[in-house]
Amino acid sequence: MDNSNSDALVFFGATGDLAYKQIFPALQALVKKHGLDIPIVGVAKAGWNLDRLKGRARDSIANHGGVDEAAFAKLSSLLQYVDGDYREPGTYTQLRQLLGKSVCPLHYLAIPPSMFAPVAEGLAKADCAKNARVVVEKPFGRDLASAQDLHRILHEFFPEPAIFRIDHFLGKEPVQNILYTRFANLFLEPVWNRTYIESVQVTMAENFGVQGRGGFYEEAGAIRDVVQNHLFQVLACLAMDPPTGEDHDSVRHEKARILRAVKPLGAQDIVRGQFKGYRQEEGVAKDSQVETFAAIKLFIDTWRWAGVPFYIRAGKCLPVTVTEVIVNFKRPPREVFPEKTPGLTNRLRLRLSPDVVIALGMRVKLPGERMEGEDVELIAKHQTGSEMTPYERLLGDAMHGDQSLFASEDAIESQWRIVDAVLDNATPVHEYEQNTWGPDEAIRLCADPGGWMNPASESVAGKG
Repeated sequence: MDNSNSDALVFFGATGDLAYKQIFPALQALVKKHGLDIPIVGVAKAGWNLDRLKGRARDSIANHGGVDEAAFAKLSSLLQYVDGDYREPGTYTQLRQLLGKSVCPLHYLAIPPSMFAPVAEGLAKADCAKNARVVVEKPFGRDLASAQDLHRILHEFFPEPAIFRIDHFLGKEPVQNILYTRFANLFLEPVWNRTYIESVQVTMAENFGVQGRGGFYEEAGAIRDVVQNHLFQVLACLAMDPPTGEDHDSVRHEKARILRAVKPLGAQDIVRGQFKGYRQEEGVAKDSQVETFAAIKLFIDTWRWAGVPFYIRAGKCLPVTVTEVIVNFKRPPREVFPEKTPGLTNRLRLRLSPDVVIALGMRVKLPGERMEGEDVELIAKHQTGSEMTPYERLLGDAMHGDQSLFASEDAIESQWRIVDAVLDNATPVHEYEQNTWGPDEAIRLCADPGGWMNPASESVAGKG
């Protein structure tokens, strides 16, 4: 595999929901802002033709950001289409003909993992896999064993440097901002360790339910849906050591290293919850034990983080929709002033969505003669606007051969190893009321003096 740019883009699942919501808008942005000018071949079994695919693309873009007529005209001229069964050799024969002189295509598999093997084999037999790259969507398996099976299947036809495992969360600007904030500011490094940090909390809250996707959620649950992938990647960004080089793999190596050091979860480290009313959703079993909420406590077995608890929770039908990190610093070793201050007063708050906030919490003196204070935050806030969308960024990186923002085989298997023992019904599921912060058992899981820090809907967080 060389470092040349991809000279064609093939995306399987061209008529699907992901293509409609994400891929077509990203392709227009790549044409408009980055000069994308290579053949783009959609593949699906839908009985469509090229004109219908172009119509679908236009409708997609109109509903997800708006059509730029010049850019769409260019995109439309690049589009081609193959309608065929993924298991039929003729599908790949047509594809090879449309690729023409392409010698370094990028194949994006926006299809279920069960189809990875027949598609990869079909590409190889039709001479479409040589010197090619392949992008695969999550989920990367359902547990450690199935993830390892998927990796074996892909490695039969593609070397590891040619495999791009896409997690759109890694393409989000706020997630990258965690790394930038940590490693571009020297003052953080001396206190970013067990000596000064009491705990770390990561919350991903949604104030809505499964939104008609009950059948999907029955197969996933909160742990598989967002904890094992998205939030463990946030954990890696928070806990990793500085990368040692400027190559594409340096950040990925450090993430994988820190994830290998996370201790596997036991039953005592997790609380699963299910919001009241979930079992009445369409596609959900009447006796479902699938979690719509999960809270975990984990530890990282390294010199830097020994003994520091990392608390992670994610759930649906919570009071707000927000993703936020709280880094709690220890209290001073001796209280100079006689006032009694509850809990931990120094913290770094990183809000990842819906807006981007970096806030430093500290205690300052109240006006007056008495030496008493109050907790305040120094806030830097950024409204998202013109940033690249995750798929625009990640598809562009894949075409350039840049794996920095893609999950590695080692990291994914480490993430599954952490949760493997507590998947499915290994622990009981506790019912919780909608518009609350989950079951009481989750509250007791957090041993911080102030408990969980519950994000508020506005920029300044409230305390739980």
